[in-house]
Amino acid sequence: MVSLDLSDSITISAGEGGITASGPFATGVPLDETNLVARALALHRGSAAAGRGKALPETHVAISKQIPHGGGLGGGSTDAAAVLRWAGWGTTTHELSQAAAIGADIAFCMVGGRARVSGIGEIVESLPHLERTVTLVVPPIRVSTPAVYRAWDDLGGPTSSGQNDLESAALSVEPRLTEWRELIAARVGMAPTLAGSGATWFVEGEHQDALGDLVDEGALVVVSRTVRRAVAAPRIASPSG
Repeated sequence: MVSLDLSDSITISAGEGGITASGPFATGVPLDETNLVARALALHRGSAAAGRGKALPETHVAISKQIPHGGGLGGGSTDAAAVLRWAGWGTTTHELSQAAAIGADIAFCMVGGRARVSGIGEIVESLPHLERTVTLVVPPIRVSTPAVYRAWDDLGGPTSSGQNDLESAALSVEPRLTEWRELIAARVGMAPTLAGSGATWFVEGEHQDALGDLVDEGALVVVSRTVRRAVAAPRIASPSG
């Protein structure tokens, strides 16, 4: 797994609790207890109640969504990781295990950079940083991660010939992804790789000119670069808001 410079923005303020979402990709983001940020806050409160970590006041979290929801780019996981880091969580084995229990990618996002991840996501082995540029193509499609993993189980595990073992399962859940793969390959002369469980495809290098017309088909085309760390501390709002 690798961290990119595409990121959401989070503002935390004391006072009335809850989560709000704004920005170009806020539509469809759950604002209830199923949101990974809400789960992260609940995890910390439970840990603090057990004597591990400091108690926090009622907290409101405002998320500016710049990472597409349902695109396989880990936006929700990075948001949750940022909240845990703000609450004082580190990257001990216990802390990463607890984080992975509420979301498989959260532990990696707390560490960031480039890493080999195993277990259910709690074992994060950092690898040397590699400077890379990738072009992301996010189709106007949302893919359910649980549905992809169910399909992966039904298919008997890894069946893909590409770099992502989840690709075959994702294509079975959302066949339109195949059309997008072919559109991208025809324009850049190489097969793209699926990010996570989809729906984002990516190719190494800067290909915005070749892929820019896909915006007319409803896709987001973004050039992004690898970074050494996944999350930074969220901004803390002043008492006046």
